[in-house]
Amino acid sequence: MAGEKTQQPEIPGEPTHLGTSLVETATATIQGFGPINNIHQHLCAFHFYAYDMTRQVEAHHFCGHQNEEMRQCLIYNSPEADARLIGIEYIISENLFLTLPDEEKPLWHSHEFHFYAYDMTRQVEAHHFCGHQNEEMRQCLIYNSPEADARLIGIEYIISENLFLTLPDEEKPLWHSHEYEVKSGVLFMPGVPGPIQRKELEKIAQTYGKTFHFWQVDKGDSLPLGLPKVMFALTRDGQLDENLARDVEKRSGISFAKERENRAYMSGPVNGIHPLANGSGKGLKTVLRETDCCVPPNPRIFV
Repeated sequence: MAGEKTQQPEIPGEPTHLGTSLVETATATIQGFGPINNIHQHLCAFHFYAYDMTRQVEAHHFCGHQNEEMRQCLIYNSPEADARLIGIEYIISENLFLTLPDEEKPLWHSHEFHFYAYDMTRQVEAHHFCGHQNEEMRQCLIYNSPEADARLIGIEYIISENLFLTLPDEEKPLWHSHEYEVKSGVLFMPGVPGPIQRKELEKIAQTYGKTFHFWQVDKGDSLPLGLPKVMFALTRDGQLDENLARDVEKRSGISFAKERENRAYMSGPVNGIHPLANGSGKGLKTVLRETDCCVPPNPRIFV
């Protein structure tokens, strides 16, 4: 029926607490949202899985221009306030498409630190802009800076320990822990006073995140090239690049050492960090594999 709200499976977890809502209201007043405020367009389209045309989904794109030949879009499954963040899309002009290397073309169809799950030496600054689905799950957009012209480089889903433990074992290695990031001080909320920030970070320390980056800004790519990359977070001292750390501390006016002292009382997951999390202690790398495509009766051709 026209105008009827999209029905979708309920996300498991406790309803968002009043205290959480109050913290979000406070941080929304204090912090800037330059990249988000640059979104000015809503497009509705349909996508299908590249290996199965029978799996088709409604895709609501919320887009902002980088320039006249490129826009970056967040994709949700509905236009409602409780919509699921299901992906991102980069849209480029024909002129830019023709500049791509041949191996890249088939992939196109018309503050925290992350490192690549297969290469810890490639570390990037990751600015997360998050919203709660409920008390046990939030979804985050990741940009390479807090400025209005920032690149949309990835997404992260953050879930409670309780939800993580319900995941099948083959899924758990894709998720990383947040305990070290929080307690070491390197994960912080820019501009938010310490007492308010720490109240929220107490919860984050006990969560797990699943992150994919689509734009390899650390390589200097001018466009989002290649496959999505699984990203992990820091888990112990000595991993974070010292030059990157000093640069962020200077620009943000904070001290990671001082934050570490202030957060010493915090604790991680109640059951300890799960042995299958963080790649089960191994590197993970996405690969592209050709496969036969499942198609519906009388399918349309691709091109």
